[in-house]
Amino acid sequence: MDPRKPALAVRDIGVRFVRADGTPVVALDGVSLQVFPGEFVCILGRSGHGKTTLLNVVAGLLRAQHGEVRVMDQLVTGPGIDRGVIFQQDAVFPWMRVEDNVAFGLRVRNISTQERLQIAREHLALVGLSSVARAWPRELSGGMRGRVAIAAVFANDPPILLADEPFGALDYVTRRQLQAVLQDLWRRTGKTVLFVTHDVDEAMMLGTRVIVIKNGGIAEDRAIDLPMPRSDDDVATQEGLAIKHLLLHHIGLE
Repeated sequence: MDPRKPALAVRDIGVRFVRADGTPVVALDGVSLQVFPGEFVCILGRSGHGKTTLLNVVAGLLRAQHGEVRVMDQLVTGPGIDRGVIFQQDAVFPWMRVEDNVAFGLRVRNISTQERLQIAREHLALVGLSSVARAWPRELSGGMRGRVAIAAVFANDPPILLADEPFGALDYVTRRQLQAVLQDLWRRTGKTVLFVTHDVDEAMMLGTRVIVIKNGGIAEDRAIDLPMPRSDDDVATQEGLAIKHLLLHHIGLE
């Protein structure tokens, strides 16, 4: 992938819908952005301002009324194997053992049984779950299920990873652990990540860049030039705090 060309290009995306009571809603209004190979871009904003709508358009799960999305210069017309998605609710199948969940995408692509199990076990090792490869999802904690979901997406090896607030429902400690797992895999693989969050601290911890969505448009697009991997101390520097206050201002919390 040419690092000089965008891995993802969103051009003038507009999404409108009508609520059940007949009220028209503009979810996205002329949104344009580019994401380059290897970036970890956090889409930050309050609930109801268009973050998940934007991610669903990029994923090919929702059709915009106008504009276009291109992945590696190919027009997006629906879901594709070039984009892996981690949803708000983990998509771990309860009727499959852990390693079979991680290998599922490879099975759909007709990868041989031996190869897909090898890849699945390698990725379970990367997220620290080798010991539960043959367990059932019901036997896992929420944090462990989150690791399974992350391993499954990376095992399928899409060039672009999309995440829709995947850690929002987890307790603080588990959320921080999974943030570290995701950041480690991103650094190992160099994948391009678009990560939706409503949490400024999460965006500051993970993103190489943060785009603030407000009222269906882009209110701020800011590079986060802090060390990676990033610690609380890095975010608490004068530079880090200045960026954080700017982001809080743009989402309307300061």
